[in-house]
Amino acid sequence: MADLHQRLPIKVDSTSNGEFEPIPLAPVNRHANAMALEAITQNAKRSGMDRRQFLISSCAAASTLIAFNQVHAQQGATGGRFEVEEDAAVDPELAAERLEGKEFIFDVQGHFVNPNGAWLQEIPDAAQPLRSMPKAGCALGDKRGERSYLECLGSQEFIKDVFLDSDTDMIVLSFVPSLRDAEPLTIEEAAETQAIVERMDGTHRLMLHGRVNPNQKGDLEGMDQLAENYKISAWKTYTQWGPDGKGFFLTDDVGIAFIEKARSLGIKNICIHKGLPFGRESYEHSLCTDIGPVARRFPDVNFLIYHSGLVPGQAEGAYDPQRDEGIDSLIKTVVENDIGKNSNVYAELGSTWRYLMRDPESAAHALGKLFKYVGEDNVLWGTDSIWYGSPQDQIQAFRTFQISEQLREQHGYPQITPELRAKVFGLNATRPYNISVDEVLYRASNDRLANDKQNYANNPNPHFKTYGPKTRREFLHFLRASGGHV
Repeated sequence: MADLHQRLPIKVDSTSNGEFEPIPLAPVNRHANAMALEAITQNAKRSGMDRRQFLISSCAAASTLIAFNQVHAQQGATGGRFEVEEDAAVDPELAAERLEGKEFIFDVQGHFVNPNGAWLQEIPDAAQPLRSMPKAGCALGDKRGERSYLECLGSQEFIKDVFLDSDTDMIVLSFVPSLRDAEPLTIEEAAETQAIVERMDGTHRLMLHGRVNPNQKGDLEGMDQLAENYKISAWKTYTQWGPDGKGFFLTDDVGIAFIEKARSLGIKNICIHKGLPFGRESYEHSLCTDIGPVARRFPDVNFLIYHSGLVPGQAEGAYDPQRDEGIDSLIKTVVENDIGKNSNVYAELGSTWRYLMRDPESAAHALGKLFKYVGEDNVLWGTDSIWYGSPQDQIQAFRTFQISEQLREQHGYPQITPELRAKVFGLNATRPYNISVDEVLYRASNDRLANDKQNYANNPNPHFKTYGPKTRREFLHFLRASGGHV
């Protein structure tokens, strides 16, 4: 790994999930990364390890978070921090106590790309934007064909990154917005990945979304086939997306028809991409204004708000009812429509927490608002992996993050206790997805993947790479190739 000396176990960079334009790192983040790299080099020497050995230890992750704390504190950030003692940088037991855990972790948003899919035959150039992504540089022995780089985004790498290199127990496989003939992953291929996990002794590790664009001809009718032929656990939709560049509201005729169809099929989890706007076109459909009205009209339907409405590039502060963007857009719609806490609106953290990790002040307000207004039982863990590589760094950072006492007292935010972390990491998602934690963990502890993971732990090989677009150019190429608009 030629660039190993430039990698950190906690990854803060400009990578996006392909659904929003990458945001360049601020000087404070670049300084924090540089400080973390220097600290890891020094602490490896103090510990008597070579850099590679130290890098895969919990002490390296602790060293990184400590550096982040120091740099942000120098900039006057006091609202949130990673609770890691300085001694954890060289004390393996203390680092393990802070960064390792036994929570049930249920990631409700994961992705991968099929390297041999029909999308490449239908639209030969569709994969080109992925060629320049970091994951394209992985080594796969003799697989060096024209599109060999796509193998690095496929199901086997997905399983390694998510299940072997992180503490994730279970995941929901989701989809990117696209025309049906340009899908990097079709529902048929997603089901094949589920079958891979099933061959590892059960379906308890992976669940599936059914992607629906109700404003695209044939998609509403196609919901019957998705429900009948696949073990769909929820529907996924993008209100800002449309085949002609124009999105829709859930309160429109097309949105209501979609919800009623979901209800009639008995699959009442609807996951809606909100926030992370694709661009200015149809921007209004990326806001959460339509969530409260439909949640009130359909109390038997669970509305899972993916990304919680976050707009990257905008700081999050205390809830402002005059602000109609970002997480405040979600808060406002539930407040104005009298949607009670811990009701049928859920806030999901895929890409959101990963982005907030670079700004502890915004992170403290964002999490605090969601807990206060949406409810401590209704915030869901999601990471948007595989685009950000292994989600282990997101897990470690969340295990240690705390909202300051000052903000808690001033705004009524809760303290992030181990109990609350466990809820977010997985327990909260058991309700809408109707799963038994005890059953999942019992089966997972005895399956083939658990044995593989135990053996892998003897010689771990994490790469600390991220795979999504890192520049505006990469983002625009990916969006256009998948039928999107800007």
